[in-house]
Amino acid sequence: MIEDIPEVVEEIQRAFTWHDFGIAIGIFLLFLLFRKIFTKYLFKFILAVSKKTPVEILTNILLAFERPIRSFFIFIGLFVAVNYFPLDSSVELFMLRVFRTLVIFHIAWGLFILTSENSRIFTQVGKKLNIQFDDILLPFVSKLIRFAIVVMALSVIASEWQYNVSGFVAGLGLGGLAFALAAQESLSNFFGGVVIITEKPFKLGDWIKTPSVEGFVEDISFRSTKIRTFEDSVVIIPNATLANEPIENWTKMGKRQITFDVNILYSTPSYKIKRCVERFEKMLYENESVDNELIIVKFNTFSDSSLDIFLYFFTIPTGWVEHMKVKEEINFRVLQILEEEEVSIAYPTRTLHMSKELEEHKV
Repeated sequence: MIEDIPEVVEEIQRAFTWHDFGIAIGIFLLFLLFRKIFTKYLFKFILAVSKKTPVEILTNILLAFERPIRSFFIFIGLFVAVNYFPLDSSVELFMLRVFRTLVIFHIAWGLFILTSENSRIFTQVGKKLNIQFDDILLPFVSKLIRFAIVVMALSVIASEWQYNVSGFVAGLGLGGLAFALAAQESLSNFFGGVVIITEKPFKLGDWIKTPSVEGFVEDISFRSTKIRTFEDSVVIIPNATLANEPIENWTKMGKRQITFDVNILYSTPSYKIKRCVERFEKMLYENESVDNELIIVKFNTFSDSSLDIFLYFFTIPTGWVEHMKVKEEINFRVLQILEEEEVSIAYPTRTLHMSKELEEHKV
């Protein structure tokens, strides 16, 4: 069909007159005027009416198709102006195919704009379908839909110009099989990224811990995930590895656990141990940074060299720095209570008892 273009130009040159040419120019200018009126007045009026409706998707669709519609007015003017000339049927068929191609192109253009990651169409559709699009899932879905739109538009345009699309698709299938065999590792990383994006075990900025690394998630791509460690270095982990590891997401903690034993001397009287247990428990319940849902303070164990008071509770702050501040504050209060009750902390000791016969033998 491309080789028919010179014949089309020659046909137009033989057929037109200056009168026809002037009328064609007038038609084209008229469509330009329609385009200006539509853009300045009619489109703004339709947009204002659509904003008053409860369905916001209509407004987003209109905004996405604004530029394609403005561009399409120009091509409609050219098409009508050229078709004013007395043309051969083959030329008219060619022009009709060009017009259909432009229609497909402008529809695909509008859909391409509508499905950008900045479009609000995803959040509105997500609300209807109860799907939450975040900073990871949104770019992935947007790129996937945009790729599908481009492929479908090219296929329809190729079919319009009578190209054998089925052979092209079959070739893509064979090529895809060969590519899959040659790039198994890359594909496994890609599907690992899909698993991370869809299942959402973490999001950007989360503090995670795996057998491989611990730190904050900086970036998630289709091949790998970047994690900023506490040493301020960046670790890049392939998604295939990360998707198959247990992931502990510290950011999703509602509260953070603290548990330890207070080891005191065996010589401590029982009433003092009971008093310490009561004061420890009261101190934890009165602390605003400690979650009151579960607090355990019990005289727990007779160890080898100490009597152990067991403390188990959770802090409301989950951030590492804030959590450590609460832990430090509680440690000081525990020491203060022990000092006030005159109870000493035990440390590992071993006492040796020698028999009287052995002592006399040494003498």
